[in-house]
Amino acid sequence: MSDAKQGGRTTPRDWDSHPPFIHPGYKSTVLRGPTKPLVPLPESLSERTGPVFGHDAVGPLDADLTRNAMKNGEPLGERIIVSGRVTDEAGRPVPNTLVEVWQANAAGRYVHVVDQHDAPLDPNFLGAGRCATDADGVYSFKTVKPGAYPWPNHRNAWRPNHIHLSLFGPSIQSRLVTQMYFPGDPLLPLDPIFLGTPEGARDRLIAEFSLDVTQPDYALGYVFDIVLRGPAATPMED
Repeated sequence: MSDAKQGGRTTPRDWDSHPPFIHPGYKSTVLRGPTKPLVPLPESLSERTGPVFGHDAVGPLDADLTRNAMKNGEPLGERIIVSGRVTDEAGRPVPNTLVEVWQANAAGRYVHVVDQHDAPLDPNFLGAGRCATDADGVYSFKTVKPGAYPWPNHRNAWRPNHIHLSLFGPSIQSRLVTQMYFPGDPLLPLDPIFLGTPEGARDRLIAEFSLDVTQPDYALGYVFDIVLRGPAATPMED
């Protein structure tokens, strides 16, 4: 998210935690990454105040991806629960933050017209949801574990299992987009998007299995905490 204001001063972002705009191993960044210095634009009232979301826009099933697209039953795949806490650089909770998630289904396919992977679509799985953090900065959603899928970055390239997360602050300019990976995934050392993140910050992108979050006879649980700024910041996507 944008730099934080504390005591009238701006807390700078620790850019060493984030991947570069251009990472040769991730080939599309070479084509779309900026090659000239960024031009800072002054803030106006419209950027600081909107657009915003209303809490009434988050429905009761938005955070349950196993039910928000049901037609003839639940989606196929391993049910999981992902929970975490959103904090600032001082460890303070960040409440009322909109967390949006999107992912491939258990077979590794997105519900998107440009996804031409020949894995099957699941009629009971949309692969998208959202929730808001509570007063303690905690968020939680239910879903199925996404499958790996091939992509044309290089020969025999496969993306690891992952979930995309987007966090919105008080305005449209306060946004963080990142990816959550799963522990023990053998594709992580081969994935140029994951490897584009500086080595010392990569572990912040991997969720931890949690027996406390796991629900008996229902779903395994994972914890993915998100730090918005500072030396322990969660890395953003390229």
